[in-house]
Amino acid sequence: MSEAFPLPYWVVAEINELKVNYSGHCYIELVEKGGDNQVPKAKVNAVIWRSHHSMISSYFRSATGRELCAGIKVLLKVVINYHELYGLSFQITDIEPSYTIGDLEAQKKETISKLRQDGVFDMNKELEMPEVLQRIAVISSRNAAGFQDFINEINGNSRSYSYNIELFDAFVQGNEAEESIITALDAVAGRYDDFDCVIIIRGGGSQSDLSAFNSYRLCCHITQFPLPVITGIGHDKDTSVADMVAKISLKTPTAVAVFLTEHNCLFENKLDSHRTYLAGMVSDVIHNEKNRIKEFGYILRSQSEAVLSKENTGLLLKKKNIESVSMELIRRNQDAVKLLRSEIKGVASGKIKIVASEINNAAVQLENAGSKFWLRKKEQLCYFESMIRAADPVTITKKGFALVRKNGCLITDINGISEGDMIEVNLHNGTLLTEVKEKIK
Repeated sequence: MSEAFPLPYWVVAEINELKVNYSGHCYIELVEKGGDNQVPKAKVNAVIWRSHHSMISSYFRSATGRELCAGIKVLLKVVINYHELYGLSFQITDIEPSYTIGDLEAQKKETISKLRQDGVFDMNKELEMPEVLQRIAVISSRNAAGFQDFINEINGNSRSYSYNIELFDAFVQGNEAEESIITALDAVAGRYDDFDCVIIIRGGGSQSDLSAFNSYRLCCHITQFPLPVITGIGHDKDTSVADMVAKISLKTPTAVAVFLTEHNCLFENKLDSHRTYLAGMVSDVIHNEKNRIKEFGYILRSQSEAVLSKENTGLLLKKKNIESVSMELIRRNQDAVKLLRSEIKGVASGKIKIVASEINNAAVQLENAGSKFWLRKKEQLCYFESMIRAADPVTITKKGFALVRKNGCLITDINGISEGDMIEVNLHNGTLLTEVKEKIK
C-alpha cells in the first residue's frame, strides 16, 4: 500500500465521528454518502497526530469560525496507511477550510431552490403582522450574549412599553442547533393563541455557524409557521435562508428590540391621532349645540314678544270698538230716549240698571279673559326659560353631574382613562384634581 500510494492525496469526505483522546491525538471516522437518502456508501478511519492536531484545528477554526466536528464536509490532505492488524487508515496532514465554506453556500442555494419549488418560500412573509406586538415568544439560548442584549434593550425601551416575554431555551449554534430550534418552534406552535409573534435571536459568529439557519428542515418550519417570525441572528454581512423566509429580518437582537418598540409606537401614534380627532369633533359638537341653544332662546324670546305685542294690539282694538259701538248706540237712541223719557222713566231706570250691570259683567269677563291670556303666555315663557336653563351645563353640574377631563380633553369613555392617571372633575362651583386608583366597568 505504501509503495502504491507514496504521496499525500486530497480527499473529500464528511466527518461522521470525531474524538480527541487524553494524549492529544484526534481520531476521526470519514464517510462518503450517496443516493437520495444520503446513506454512507464508504467509510474509513483517519487520525490527526498530536503534533499536527493543534495547528490544523486552529487553522480551521480561524478560517471558518467553528470547530472541527461531526456532520460537516471537509477537504483533507491525507497519507494512506495500511496496518496488518488495524487495516486501512488515513493520516491527516492538512485541511482546506474554503471547501467547507463553499459547501455551506451550496447548501444554502439548494435550500432556497427547494423552498421555492415547494411554493412555501414566502408563506410567513404573507402573514399579517399584528398592530401591537406585546406577547413575545423568544427562541434563544438563555446564556447567549445576544439574548441579554435583547432583554436589556426591551426593558429599557424609550417608550416604557411593557412586554410579556417567554423564553424557549434552545441551542442556536453547533450540531444540535437545528433540532433544538425546531423543537422550540413546535412548542410555540402548540400555544399559538398565547403569542403575537416569535423571535429567533443569537449573537454574532462565523459564516459556518449559520449552517443550521440554512437547513431546509428548519427553514421549512419557519416559512410555514402560523405566527410572524422575526429573526435577529447577528450577522452584518451574511443573510441566512432563515432570514429570507422570515416575516421580518434584522441584523442583531438589539435591532429586533428596537423594531418592536418602533412598531408599537406607530400604533400609539395612530391612537393619539384618533383621540385628537375625536376630541376636536366633540368640541365642535358642543360648540354648535351651545350656539343652537342660544339661537333657540333668541327665537323664543322674539316670538313671545311678537305674540304679546299682537295680542295687546288686538285687545286695544276690541276696547276701542266696544267704546265706539257704545257711543254710537247712545247717540242713536238719545232722541228716542228724550221723547220716551217721561213715559218710560221708570222702565228706563230699570233698563239702565240692567244694561249697566251687563256692561259691568262684560267688562269683568273681558278683564278676566285678558288676565288668563297674559297668565297663559307668562307660563309658556317660564316653560321655555326652564328648558333653556335645564340644558345649561352649569345647571346639569348643580344636579350632581360632573365633567371629567384628562389633559384638558373631555372623557366620555372609561377606556380613555388608565389607573394612575391624573384627571380633572369639574363641578358647578369648582374643579377637583384626583388620581385614578381603580377602574370598575
